[in-house]
Amino acid sequence: MTAPVLLVLGAGPGIGLSVARLFAVDGFATVLACRFPEEAEPMAEKLRGEGFDAEGVGVDLSDPADVGEVVTGVGERHGRIDVLHFNPSVFREADPLQLSIPELIEDFTVGAAALLPAVQAARPFLSEGARVLVTGSAAADKPWHRAASLGIQKAAVRNLVTSLDATLAPAGIRAVAVQVEGVLGEGAFTRDRVAAALHAAAVRPADGWTPHVSYDG
Repeated sequence: MTAPVLLVLGAGPGIGLSVARLFAVDGFATVLACRFPEEAEPMAEKLRGEGFDAEGVGVDLSDPADVGEVVTGVGERHGRIDVLHFNPSVFREADPLQLSIPELIEDFTVGAAALLPAVQAARPFLSEGARVLVTGSAAADKPWHRAASLGIQKAAVRNLVTSLDATLAPAGIRAVAVQVEGVLGEGAFTRDRVAAALHAAAVRPADGWTPHVSYDG
């Protein structure tokens, strides 16, 4: 029987890598996906150096076809996807009087809409007990006006998680967005503490499941 598989979309050296490490400790094979494979592979190499099974791949989250191809490829190589962690966001400093529609759509596509083709492609490889995990943000409720697109991304992806969870629940697959209620890197919001909150939300028992979890430190 093959090891369970974690796929992190929008992986980075902060939360994405820390979440991957926690699941690796649980016995998962981990796949770290970011814009370019040459960025992803060093993170995977770091986990392999710690004795874990890890690989790095490139994915263009602005391209639904590429998202589908990469996710399908991971599922076919491993025969399963047990946790799909959607971690991207786009920070663009532009207030509503500066932000253009093309810029908003570009940011929204990566930070929220890309979750759709990712889950659609992953669905054949998700079985009962699988989880979709999304990194949320307080910006969903308290956006900073100077980065208007970020709040839109986070509000939208949280809403989408609600629909995904309801859709997947009959198959025993659940989705959750963890809303991080603080500034990353400060106090209780270090990458390791936030990663622990994300991990804990994903491994909860299905009884009493909620599609939204707030981490306030």
